[in-house]
Amino acid sequence: MGKEKIATYFEKKRAGGKKLFVPYIVAGDGGLDKLKQRIKFLQESGVAAIELGIPFSDPVADGPTIQEASIRSLQHGTTLAKVLEILEPFKEERQVPIILMTYINPIYAYGIEKFALDCERVGVDGVIIPDLPLEEEEIIVNFLDKHHIAFIRLAALTSTPERIKKIAKSSEGFLYAVSVTGTTGARAAHQERVYSYLETLKKHSQVPVLAGFGVSNPKQAHDLSKHCDGVIVGSKIVDLLHQGKKNEVKTLIKKSLSI
Repeated sequence: MGKEKIATYFEKKRAGGKKLFVPYIVAGDGGLDKLKQRIKFLQESGVAAIELGIPFSDPVADGPTIQEASIRSLQHGTTLAKVLEILEPFKEERQVPIILMTYINPIYAYGIEKFALDCERVGVDGVIIPDLPLEEEEIIVNFLDKHHIAFIRLAALTSTPERIKKIAKSSEGFLYAVSVTGTTGARAAHQERVYSYLETLKKHSQVPVLAGFGVSNPKQAHDLSKHCDGVIVGSKIVDLLHQGKKNEVKTLIKKSLSI
């Protein structure tokens, strides 16, 4: 399914002009035995996809909340192989697309071609690799393409207009618009220049544009979504799940989608 599943499911979620909400969770935070339950819970909460972070010892793009979740997950023995193993048995039960967020080192260690093959086998639909720049992505994109896995690219506020155009035109699944400069984590407000940046991405992108990094409440989700197709919320979701506040997660998703 892969790319097609993302396109089809997003189209369904966008019916009637609705925006897209994608939560990020760290696989294995709280134990790998909770992963299936959390994916099902988020699917039932109305999300458009689930971004599943693979814990890594040097997460350069992540702020304190996600770094701490990654440490907790690694202490539970989480590995890329174990996450893929858990995803396979219930792949037919999932309607929501699964997007893996991982750094390039775990993929290298796993084997690039084997990684792409196994992603297709277990029902992963897309991959985000934040430390793999545009100039080096040829090491993996052909393998992902062969197995119908969307390679989801990130655009940065600091990117030049030419680079933004290039990233936007080549994006698959959705375009991840980093809406702050720096790492992930909650922010009090987003700057006005972010909105024009999102509109520029929308103009050039052939796939939905989702804003992520620093989105932590329904007002921020609403403000950003006016200029793109939806939002990705990570640190706030990770924090609430760690505290066992599933009702608050559901409320955050519902309010973000209903404003």
